[in-house]
Amino acid sequence: MMVTGYTRNGRIDDALTLFDKMTTRDVISWNSMLQGCLDCGDLGTARRLFDEMPERNVVSWTTMVNGYMKSGRVEEAEGLFRDMPMIREGVFPNQSTFTSVLNSCRGLEAVDKGREVHTVAIKLDLETDVSVGNSLLVMYTECGNVHDSVAVFKRIEGKNTVSWNSIIVGSAQHGCGIWALIFFNQMLRTGFEPDEFTFTGLLSACSRSGMLQKGRRFFEYITRYKSASVDLQHYTCMVDILGRSGKLHEAEELVKNMPMKPNSMVWLALLSACRVHSNVDAAERAAKSIFSLDPHCSAAYVLLSNLYASAGRWADVSRTRVRMRHGGVVKERGSSWVVMKGKKHEFVSGDRGHPLIERIYEKLRWLREKLKEVGYVADQRFALHDVEDEQKEEMLWCHSERLAIGFALISSVEGSGITVMKNLRVCGDCHEVIKLISGVVGREIVVRDSGRFHHFKNGVCSCSDYW
Repeated sequence: MMVTGYTRNGRIDDALTLFDKMTTRDVISWNSMLQGCLDCGDLGTARRLFDEMPERNVVSWTTMVNGYMKSGRVEEAEGLFRDMPMIREGVFPNQSTFTSVLNSCRGLEAVDKGREVHTVAIKLDLETDVSVGNSLLVMYTECGNVHDSVAVFKRIEGKNTVSWNSIIVGSAQHGCGIWALIFFNQMLRTGFEPDEFTFTGLLSACSRSGMLQKGRRFFEYITRYKSASVDLQHYTCMVDILGRSGKLHEAEELVKNMPMKPNSMVWLALLSACRVHSNVDAAERAAKSIFSLDPHCSAAYVLLSNLYASAGRWADVSRTRVRMRHGGVVKERGSSWVVMKGKKHEFVSGDRGHPLIERIYEKLRWLREKLKEVGYVADQRFALHDVEDEQKEEMLWCHSERLAIGFALISSVEGSGITVMKNLRVCGDCHEVIKLISGVVGREIVVRDSGRFHHFKNGVCSCSDYW
C-alpha cells in the first residue's frame, strides 16, 4: 500500500493526499493511516483522523491509546480507554489495549485506576491472559501491593519467562527474598530456563534479604556456566551483596578484577555500602572512580557528604558542597508523597506549605512523645548539619517521609494501611521511627524509597533492618 510506504519514509503529507483521493476506504485503510501518522509523531492529525473515522474497531482504539502512551500523554490514553464503546458498538479492549493502559498505571497515584482496569479485564475474562496478567503483576508490584501481585501471578494461564522473572524481581523489590527463591525453584520445576534477567532478580533478592552465601552461589554459577550472559548489572548486584554484608574489601577487589570496565553504578554500589558501614577511606576511593567516569554524579557527592557528616568531618562536608556548586552539580531534592481520595499530597523536608501543616506537626509531636515512652532515642548521625544536638533532633522530625505519614494518619480511617512514596533513600533514623510508629498506631505502613519497598508492621520492617 503506497500510503504505508509514504509514512514509513516520513512523507506524511503525501500519504494524507493519497489517502484523501482514495475512493474506497475501509477500517483497515483508516487504521493504516492512523498508525502512519503516529509513527511520524503527528499525534494531532492522528486524533483528527480517529474522530473522523466512520467505523472503528478494537485496532483503531488500541492504536490511538498506544499513540497517547508513547507521547507521554497518559491521561488522554486512560480517558480514551474509558470511552471505548464496549456495549453500544461492541468494541472490546483486547490484550494489547490492556497492556498499553496498564503501563500507565504505575505508581501510587495510579493504583485506583489500575484496579478499575483490572475489573474490566476480569469482566472480559482476560485477567488470566499471560500478557494482561504480566502487566497487572508489574502494576501491583510498583504500586506497593506485592500480595496482589502474587495473587495475579497464580491465576495467569500459560506463564512465560516474563511472568516468572516479573514475580521474582517483584519479590526482591519488596524484600521477600525467600519468596523469590521459592518462585525460582518452581520456575525450574516447570521446565523454564532462567535467563540473565532471572539471575539479576535473584541476586537482587539476595542483596536485599542479606543472603550472602546464596548470592555467592548464584554469582559463581552464572560466571562459570553463563559467562556470555553476565553483564554489569550482575556485578553491581554482587558488589551490593558483599558491601551490605560488610565485605567491603572483597567487594572492592571484585570491582578491580571485573572482566569488563566498571561503570559508575558499580562504584556507586560500593560507595553506598561504605556509607552504611562508615568506611571513609574506601568511600573516597570509590567516589574518585565515579567522578572520573561521571564528574556530575550528584548521588556520589551526596553519599560522600553524608558520610563525612555522620563522621563529624564538617570541613570535608563543606569542601564537598563547594565542589558541587563549582561543578554545577545539582542535588535532587528529597520528597515524599501519599495519595488520599485520588489526590497526591507531596512534602519536602521542613515543609510548611500544606493546608493541614499545623495538624501534621501536632501529630508528629504526639508520636515523638509516644516513641520516647517505648525507648526511642534519635540517631543524630543522620542529621546532616553542624548544629546543636537538640536542633538535630528537630530537623530529623521534619523529614519528608514523617510529614507524609503524619498527614496520612490524620486523613485516613484509623487502622487502615498507609503507603508512602519517596524519591530518595529513607534515612536510618526515619526507618527506626517508622517501625516504632507502625507498632504504636497499629497500622501497616509501606514506604517505597529509591531502592526498594519497606513493609512496616507491628514494629518490624520486612527488610529486617537490612537495606
